Amino acid sequence: MLQDNLILEHYGLNELNFDTIKSYRDRFAEVKPAHPWNALETKEFLYKVGAWGKVRDTHKEGVTLAGLLLFSEERIITEVLPQYFLEYRESKGNEEWTERFTSQDGTWSGNIFDFYFHIHEIVRNSEPQPSIASSLTEVLINMLIHADYNGEGGVILEKQPSHYVFSNPGLLLVPTDSVFSNTVSQLRNPNIVKLFSLLGLCERSGSGLKKVKQNWSLHHYKKPSIDQDISMHRTVVTLSMSTQERQVSSSEKDTYTTPVTHSGNNFKSVEKYQNIPENNVEINSCNKNEYSYNKGLVEELNSYNNDNSSYNKEENYYNSELNSYNNDVNSYNSYRSSSNKEQEDDSSNSVNGEDIDTKLWGIAALAREKKRLSPNQMEHIILALCKEKPLMLKEFAYLLERTPDGVRNNYLTKLLRKGQLQLKYPNQPNHPKQAYLFNKKDIEK
Repeated sequence: MLQDNLILEHYGLNELNFDTIKSYRDRFAEVKPAHPWNALETKEFLYKVGAWGKVRDTHKEGVTLAGLLLFSEERIITEVLPQYFLEYRESKGNEEWTERFTSQDGTWSGNIFDFYFHIHEIVRNSEPQPSIASSLTEVLINMLIHADYNGEGGVILEKQPSHYVFSNPGLLLVPTDSVFSNTVSQLRNPNIVKLFSLLGLCERSGSGLKKVKQNWSLHHYKKPSIDQDISMHRTVVTLSMSTQERQVSSSEKDTYTTPVTHSGNNFKSVEKYQNIPENNVEINSCNKNEYSYNKGLVEELNSYNNDNSSYNKEENYYNSELNSYNNDVNSYNSYRSSSNKEQEDDSSNSVNGEDIDTKLWGIAALAREKKRLSPNQMEHIILALCKEKPLMLKEFAYLLERTPDGVRNNYLTKLLRKGQLQLKYPNQPNHPKQAYLFNKKDIEK
């Protein structure tokens, strides 16, 4: 197996797609606006992120294998990796594909960076629930960073009315039964992981699939499955969109809207073969709103802890206790315990989802959907939340899916200093019911 840090001495900048590089650098600058790498020339920037390498003893240099996979084009990539192939396809449950595109169709670059963001747009527009869309892109990124691109069969994402199937060459580097609970990351392509993690799209914590399983359980969906085909040397992850209690009809799940084409990438517009089902209106799916959310499913989510038929008896299921996943140190990374006294106190740091107003849940939807937001975007969301009602730190952490320390240190402290927020108990900073209020006086100035 070729290592992704392999330096391809005969492949220079001319073998790369500069629209893709520009797209990557724009996203990097958005995530890290003050980073010194933003001022570097193209070659030096690519060297810093691991897409360019230098052979010290010969003074030769060239694109790394990781750089080729993320920033080159399909025709050039297959010169080095003849088996390389990417595919996305959809069907209504029959043998005919209603939508399909591959890395070979010639309408776009065919590299894995552009493939990820194109699929991300499709999923975001197809799935009205941000938490579901986030889980799907989590599995997608895991598939792309762990695939063996020298293996046969290619990387394939298949959407059926009742489930998604993610298939890639390469067997797991950890035992199958530990994939959904593992917290140690085993990397097949460390440079590819680095390139995606610099944009905040993945972490080296090994917890990605664990969070997906927890989210699927939260929505009552059947447990995700993972299979390994030893003879074909492939790994297959299946995410069912059917619940434990009933089979969800295809009309409930086949909600498609035309995906937005990324600027700088010449993707062919994907044709749609079906209309938006009428029942989508009935369940209050509001895709036209930036902060849309499905009220019906949110209420179902919030009542989950009270559902006697839920499968809380499942081993390692994080929601087996009353205070939900905020008390589970093996739960979402964003709720891991810190040394802060407020976070050490489980009872004071937990939030009952039933106490959260659905309007607040909708306002904070963008923060939960995107792991990285600009400071201005996050501050705007926080102020909008505080305009509705005073909120405690633990409530911000729950709504935004961020750590309490991160919310306080990166945003709340700054907004207090600017005078845009004020404390409910200004003379008692450590008051057990301390909350943050929108400062109306700031607007009157």
